[in-house]
Amino acid sequence: MSDSSAAVDFRTHPDLYKHWKLSFDGAVATLAMDVAEDGGLRPGYKLKLNSYDLGVDIELHDALQRIRFEHPEVRTVVVTSLKDRVFCSGANIFMLGLSTHSWKVNFCKFTNETRNGIEDSSRHSGLKFVAALNGACAGGGYELALACDEILLIDDRSSAVALPEVPLLGVLPGTGGLTRVTDKRKVRHDHADIFCTLVEGVRGQRAKDWRLVDDIIKPAQFADGVKRRAQELAAASDRPADARGVELTPLQRTVGADGLAYKYVEVRIDRDKRLAEWTVRAPEAPVAAGIDAILAAGAEWWPLRMARELDDAILHMRTNELDIGTWVIRTTGQAEQVLAADATLQQFAGHWFVRETTGMLRRTLARLDVTSRSLYALIEPGSCFAGTLLELALACDRSYMLDDDEAAQPATISLDELNFGYYPMVNGQSRIQRRYYDEAPAMEAVRAAAGSPVGAADAEALGLVTYALDALDWDDEVRIALEERRALSPDALTGLEANLRFGGVETMETRVFGRLTAWQNWIFYRPNASGEKGALKLYGKGEQASFDWNRV
Repeated sequence: MSDSSAAVDFRTHPDLYKHWKLSFDGAVATLAMDVAEDGGLRPGYKLKLNSYDLGVDIELHDALQRIRFEHPEVRTVVVTSLKDRVFCSGANIFMLGLSTHSWKVNFCKFTNETRNGIEDSSRHSGLKFVAALNGACAGGGYELALACDEILLIDDRSSAVALPEVPLLGVLPGTGGLTRVTDKRKVRHDHADIFCTLVEGVRGQRAKDWRLVDDIIKPAQFADGVKRRAQELAAASDRPADARGVELTPLQRTVGADGLAYKYVEVRIDRDKRLAEWTVRAPEAPVAAGIDAILAAGAEWWPLRMARELDDAILHMRTNELDIGTWVIRTTGQAEQVLAADATLQQFAGHWFVRETTGMLRRTLARLDVTSRSLYALIEPGSCFAGTLLELALACDRSYMLDDDEAAQPATISLDELNFGYYPMVNGQSRIQRRYYDEAPAMEAVRAAAGSPVGAADAEALGLVTYALDALDWDDEVRIALEERRALSPDALTGLEANLRFGGVETMETRVFGRLTAWQNWIFYRPNASGEKGALKLYGKGEQASFDWNRV
């Protein structure tokens, strides 16, 4: 388990929120931050000045899901604060000072993914986001604003935006701040250098001139200005004005000492081997194929329910089971059912609910990609690595396929159109493109294989699996591979996997995660930040940090 014996549960509901108020006015939703000081996820700190911890971000993630699925009429989301003269002061410093290194990194990763999800919805779903900064906005609060399409700052002569982590804490903005300032906002690098070393930040006209915000609005006009801009953005969206939403019913799962189980996802943990065996199941019967039937199925529709279960399981295992370093992924069921579901996803791709379901699958698979675990796929008779479920194998560091012609149903894999761009990784490429470096001969050969089951020998010849092994060698080869992996340094593996999974093409998102993995990991560990006299440990105690001045 992580810092405490109490496992973190990522499931919540608006009725249970402590920190956010969600309201709706036609095409505009308002997501207002009102953090309860005494509502921290763990004891030992107070969430003052709208500072946040993981619990605050779990609610934010859930609220975004509610807007996507339950309120299709919403076209613009206004993110603001209910506290006077404070938007958000960022991640709670005392929480960070009390947390283990792994907790800090997992916290930063989840907040990154939530912010990436905001940008993903803007890019793919017709949802636009306006950050209405009605007060001081610092650190992770400004990083939340940076994820929005536009940032509007109240021009009251005191409210400023700031990324003060370097001067105050001896660390970097941990949820993509530096990267979004340069890659997204196009802030000039010398201005960014000044900005990131000013504790007080930048306000007013200079914030606008430096591209740190899109506009500044006087207090008397602020509410009307935000409303007008939200409505203007809403007018350009294609989300339906009169559609009925789909309720995200509570996820049912069973958690035991050595695993967890849902309807379509099961995880069994072998603690001695530090290994988790995952099984993802195909639908048990043909899935709803017409829009009316799909909407009637709602949250029970297999593509959505499976995605929600997989997402929750990834978050649970990543946060609560730190020692389980290798995930072995299997699938089971009828490939035809998955391929039929995929055909429906493709046929109705323009329908808002199908589009949001595809988005949920896309973001869940991307969460798997950036998870710091060794991922192995085992493809055996009875497996169902087809279409969307084949993405699980393509996401893995290695895949082993049993080549047994004598089996009643020899192992096969199946590709369909969804494998060629529907679920891009954070680098913007499909996993097929990443696998073959987008080289034309290999891509053409794989595309030619789509539509028919591919056996083990052909899958290996095409490069779709790492090894095709005969029945005689299967048990020993798999056992040895997993034993060898288990003996390697987890730190080295985390760096190796992150580098290899996203080789070649770079995007803002890959730079965010790459810098988080490398620079922030290193800086968080250094005594200048985390030592007994480090800035992160001494923050708020009235004592100056003691730095080792050596440049490394």
